[in-house]
Amino acid sequence: MLSSMRKTYDAAFKAKVAFEAAKGEKTIAHIASEFSVHPNQIRLWRNHLME
Repeated sequence: MLSSMRKTYDAAFKAKVAFEAAKGEKTIAHIASEFSVHPNQIRLWRNHLME
């Protein structure tokens, strides 16, 4: 039953990943594999950061 539970991320982790994506030094795919987060989720967090 553990596979059906959603992962939750704290605000500090989201900000760290979004900031990394906003810098533009690495690709979204590379950041996604580095932090084990789906690329679409990273794009969403980055867009929230940019607003």
